[in-house]
Amino acid sequence: MLAFVTGATGFVGSHVARALAAQGADLRLLVRSGSDLRNIRELQAEQVIGELRDPASLKKAVAGCDVVFHVAADYRLWVRDPQEMYRSNVEGTKAILEAARESKVRRVVYTSSVATMGFRSNGHLANEESPVSLANMIGPYKRSKFMAEEIAIAAGRSGMDVVVVNPTTPVGERDIKPTPTGRIVVDFLKKKFPAYVDTGLNLVDVAECARGHVAALEQGRSGERYLLGGENLTRRQILDKPAAITGLPSPSIKVPYVVALATGVVDQVVTGHIRNREPRATIDAVRMGRKKMFVSSSKAERDLGWKTLPVDEALRRAVEWFQANGYA
Repeated sequence: MLAFVTGATGFVGSHVARALAAQGADLRLLVRSGSDLRNIRELQAEQVIGELRDPASLKKAVAGCDVVFHVAADYRLWVRDPQEMYRSNVEGTKAILEAARESKVRRVVYTSSVATMGFRSNGHLANEESPVSLANMIGPYKRSKFMAEEIAIAAGRSGMDVVVVNPTTPVGERDIKPTPTGRIVVDFLKKKFPAYVDTGLNLVDVAECARGHVAALEQGRSGERYLLGGENLTRRQILDKPAAITGLPSPSIKVPYVVALATGVVDQVVTGHIRNREPRATIDAVRMGRKKMFVSSSKAERDLGWKTLPVDEALRRAVEWFQANGYA
């Protein structure tokens, strides 16, 4: 089986590529010119130069492949030009699906996000059936992923074989960028977490998440989406875990929402618009934190054999990797 993987130079994609290699798949990996190749350096894989915004390069790259894993995405909670994100996440997904259709690949596994789920403030766990619409999406990242997911689901229900997976908040090693989640760990290690906001996330081991992608290829139903989640944790609980691993103190001061929002406004204006750097705190991130992003993965447990596991070991691997690679 020849598997085409986008995003393999990144965090989740590198783990998906390894999970496929462990199953004996041959790999063809999409890389951009100038990409950081550390995450795939030791993989036995064919590398092809291409770009999500270049449909011609995608058609050439997909040709002859049996399956496609579209993992790549522009994952930032702030971007100066939101259209860049829509071109990569929405138009890029359209182009990948069109390339897969023309090449008659057996199945496409599209990596969406927990961000597209419908979260409520009443404490109920979100799942694949929770009511949600584009109007519920905060910021260009969530909107672009929602739009791309709708395209993938529609393709899977109208003739193509497409399965959607929705990882929650992956943690683990090889988060080279790092992602916004990885920055939580890095900032903690750098003692940049004097306080916390009362919110919540579902954390999942990135290696388990990658195995869930393979299970979706083998057992998922076309046109369906599957939440791949782990532990539902408050922000304080999340920070307590690396504190236990490292011996560093966990913050004890809880910041009120209005203070966090004001901080986001100032950081976005000063860091983002004046200094032209990605802010550590953004208005959208604070707004998203008003609802705890807690989920149930019961559908994946039923259809894919998914197992909901603790994330302590994944966080330990993340801490050790960030320390070993000079992030903190």
